[in-house]
Amino acid sequence: MLVKIEKKSILDIEADVIVVSLLEGVKTPGGVTGIVDKAFNNIISNFVIAKEKFEGKYGSIYQLPLVDCGKKIFITGLGKQSEFTYTKIRDLSAKVVRLCNKEGNAEKVVSILQGAGVAGLCPQRCAQMITEGAISGTYAFDKYKSDKKENTLKEFIIAEIDEEKFKKAEEGVKKGIITGEAVNRARNLINESSQYLYPETLAEYAVANSGVKTTVYNKDQIKEMGMNAFLAVGQGSVHEPKFIHMEYKPENAKKKIAIVGKGITFDAGGLDLKPPSSMLTMRDDMSGAAAVISTMKAISELKPNVEVHAVVAACENMPSGSAYKPGDVIIAKTGRSIEIDNTDAEGRVTLADALAYAEELGVDEIIDIATLTGACMVALGTVASGIMGNNDEKIKEFIEVANKAGERFWQMPMFEEYGDLLKSDIADTKNTGGRNGGASAAGIFLSKFIKNTPWIHLDIAGTAFLDKANSEGIKNATAVGVRSLIKYIAD
Repeated sequence: MLVKIEKKSILDIEADVIVVSLLEGVKTPGGVTGIVDKAFNNIISNFVIAKEKFEGKYGSIYQLPLVDCGKKIFITGLGKQSEFTYTKIRDLSAKVVRLCNKEGNAEKVVSILQGAGVAGLCPQRCAQMITEGAISGTYAFDKYKSDKKENTLKEFIIAEIDEEKFKKAEEGVKKGIITGEAVNRARNLINESSQYLYPETLAEYAVANSGVKTTVYNKDQIKEMGMNAFLAVGQGSVHEPKFIHMEYKPENAKKKIAIVGKGITFDAGGLDLKPPSSMLTMRDDMSGAAAVISTMKAISELKPNVEVHAVVAACENMPSGSAYKPGDVIIAKTGRSIEIDNTDAEGRVTLADALAYAEELGVDEIIDIATLTGACMVALGTVASGIMGNNDEKIKEFIEVANKAGERFWQMPMFEEYGDLLKSDIADTKNTGGRNGGASAAGIFLSKFIKNTPWIHLDIAGTAFLDKANSEGIKNATAVGVRSLIKYIAD
C-alpha cells in the first residue's frame, strides 16, 4: 500500500473513505473535521453526534455512508484531549486500515493530519505515527495459508493544506514509511518457521537485506575468534552457527554504537528440554536478531551521523549426542569460565561472546536486545520490556526515547546480591541461578562480559510474541524494539 501526503484540502482529494476525528465530548466539530461537517450539511454534528450519540471515546469509529456520492466518512474517536498520545494516533491509523481491508470496499483513503489540529500535537510526529499505523495495519503473515486475503486498500493519503504543517508532516511521512517497513520486515523474520529460518538462512537474509556492509563468519572462524561459549550452545544442532556483523559507517560520525541481537533461531532448551507447550513458539527466540537486522536497513535509509555496528550470534539450541551438557565448563571469548547450570539459559551464553566482540570494536555504547528470561515475563507481563545496564543516564535516555516511539521499558534492578545467585564452585560464574530474581541475575551475568563500555540490556521476553492481538491489531511477532532503536540512533 502506498502512503503519501498531499498539500490539498481533504475535500479536493478523490477517495472512497474520508477519515476525520473527534475529541471526546465535542458537540460541534472544529478544524478540518468541522470543514468536512459543513461540506456535508452538518451531518456529523446534527446526525452522528446529536442523534446517534457518538461521543468520540478513544478507539471508536463511526462509519457514515454518503449515499449520494458512494463514499464513507470514518469519524475516529480520539478520547479525552488530556489523555491523547502519539501512540494512540498510530493505533487508530492501523485500526482504520484494517477496517477498510476487512470490508474490502475501499481502494483509496484520505485522512486529516490526526492530532495536529485541535489536539495540538507536533505535525511531524503525528504524520509519522499515522504512516507507521497505516503500514502496520496492512500486516498479516499468511505465507503458508492457501486462502490468502488480499488487501483491497491501495493508497492512504494524508491531506494537509497549511504550508508549515505540510513541510513538517512530509518529513514525518518519510520517517514513518522507513520505520513502518522495518517493523514489518522484523515481524516477517520472527513469524517465519524455524524449518526455513535457521542460522545460514538468517545470515543470507542479513547480507541481502540489511543495506549495509555485512560479514558472516563460519564455524571455523568463530572458533579462531575464541567464541567458545557461542559455539557450545550451537553444537547440538545440524545447522552450523553463523556470526553476523553489519556495519554502517558515515564520514565524520559523531559517535559509535553497537546493537547486539540474540539470534537463537530455535530454542528447544538443549538437554534441559523445554516442555512442548513452551517450545511451540520458540522460533521467536531470534526476535532480538530480527530487530537489529531490520534496524540496520532503516539506518541505511535514514543516514544518521552515527556509526552503527549490528552483531548477531546465530545458532539453534538443540538436544543431541553432541549438545553441550549441564555441568560443562566453557571458556568464553574474554577468558571468563562459565559453568553450565542449565542448557536452557543459552541466550546469555551466546551474548557473552557477542558483547565481548562488540566491545572490541571500540564503540561508545552497546545495546543488546534479547528474548532472555521467563522471569522478566513474570515480572512485567506483555505490557513492558525490561531494561538494565551499567549506565543509569543511558538507561533513562533510552526509556524516554522509547516512550516517544510508543514502546514501554521498565528498569530492573542490578543489585550486587543478585550476583550471588551465579556463584560457582568450579568456574568464574554459573549461567543461571534459578527462577527467583532471574531477569536481574541474567543482567548481572551479561555485565561480567563488558569491561568499560556503557551498556544497556533490553529483555523483550514478554513483549516479543503475543497470544492475543495488541492495540495495533498485531498478534504473534510484534517486532518490539525496532521503533525504539531506530529513534534512539537516528534522532
